[in-house]
This record gives sequence, C-alpha cells and structure tokens, in this order.
Amino acid sequence: MEKIRIQKMIADSGCCSRRKAELLISQGRVKLNGHPVKLGDKCGYKDLITIDGERIYMPRKRNFLYIMLNKPRGYVTTVSDELDRRCVMDLLEGVEERVYPVGRLDRNSEGLLLFTNDGEFANSIMHPSRHIAKTYRVTVRPSISDDQLAALSEGVEIDGRKTLPATVVVKEKEAGRVVLLITIKEGRNRQIRKMCEAVGLEVARLRRISIGPLRLGMLKPGTYRELTAEELRALRNAIGKEK
Repeated sequence: MEKIRIQKMIADSGCCSRRKAELLISQGRVKLNGHPVKLGDKCGYKDLITIDGERIYMPRKRNFLYIMLNKPRGYVTTVSDELDRRCVMDLLEGVEERVYPVGRLDRNSEGLLLFTNDGEFANSIMHPSRHIAKTYRVTVRPSISDDQLAALSEGVEIDGRKTLPATVVVKEKEAGRVVLLITIKEGRNRQIRKMCEAVGLEVARLRRISIGPLRLGMLKPGTYRELTAEELRALRNAIGKEK
C-alpha cells in the first residue's frame, strides 16, 4: 500500500494546515503507532497518528468543503483565542465539517477569507512559490504622491526584506483621503499595512476583494457561502492543480 507523508495525512484529516503539521512534528508532538516521528516519515491509512496523545482520524475519502467568508472588522483569524476575542469560526454557524482558515486577515482588516478541510489545497494556496495574486481595497490618509505610488509599486523594504513589485491603482482621491486598489503576490504578515506605513501613509480601512480569480462580489459582511464548481476550478487552475 502506498505510504503518504505524515504532515500531508494530518492536513488531509482537516486537523490543521500542512505547515502547522510540520511544526507539530518538529516539536515532537506527533507520534505514529506510539513512536515519535520526524519530517519526511510516511504512514498508511491503517496507522495510528496522535498529536499530544489525541488520535487523528483519516478516512480514505473525505467530503472536502471550500467556503468563502466576508470577514468583518473585529474578528481574529484563529480557530480559538486565549484572550476570548471574537474568532472567524464564530461566523461559520451551520458548518458541520471541521474547516480552518486559509491564510489570515488581521483583526482590523476585512473581506475575502477562505476556509477548507482540504489540507493540500490550503497549502497550495498559501505556498509562497505559487504567487497567487490578492487584491485589496485600501483607504489611506492623508493623500498620496507620485513618489509614494512609485515606491509601493516597485517594492519597499519591510521586516528587512524588499517586497515584490505590486500593482497600485488610485480609485478615488479627495481631501485627506485616497482609495487604492493594491494587488500583491505575496502573503507576508500585515504586508499591506507595513507597505503603506513604510511610505508614510496611514491605513484607515483595508478590505481584501479577491484571491486569484475568486472575487468577494456582493457577499454581505459576516456571511459565507460555498465556492461554486466554476470558482474552485478557476482557483485550481491558478495554483496549477487541476482536478
């Protein structure tokens, strides 16, 4: 029987992302049939995998879910929160399968957020090598100069490393307020906010409106829906994984 890497098996179980599974393995929290494992180890469907002593169940076939949420401000992108803050999972009432967010939006950001229990798909969306385009509608203050626009477009240094070139379009401009559409192909922590801060702009509002070919559209804040077959196919094409 074909063996599968343990981190993929854990991710496919819907327990967490593959990246998180790799971290758990490196921390020594994962065991296979009672024995600690290391990255690169493989297993089969009949093997017993535990994380911190809790068994992970992996059926041969899963009903994968792919959900898009219009995240409102004030919610953190975590499954649970030690500080008892509102979590995005609170908004998925009625979803019976265990899903988890693909990437994140910070507490004060809003817009398109994906959820799934398909670990391989989630890993493909988040992997830096895929360069999936993400577009944000960003309101900044007080105004913006040509030099600031050029800097955002060409790339600015944040956290000691320069960002990749971005597409920046001015949508609205009035006294003390400018609305930009910024498209990036990275997923660094708080990247849009840090880019704007680096050129002297204050972010008043930040909303993600698309991930690759997937658009937020008219989905109301705080509500969710499953992706259509066409949307899922387009996303898979964008990450180079047709099914």
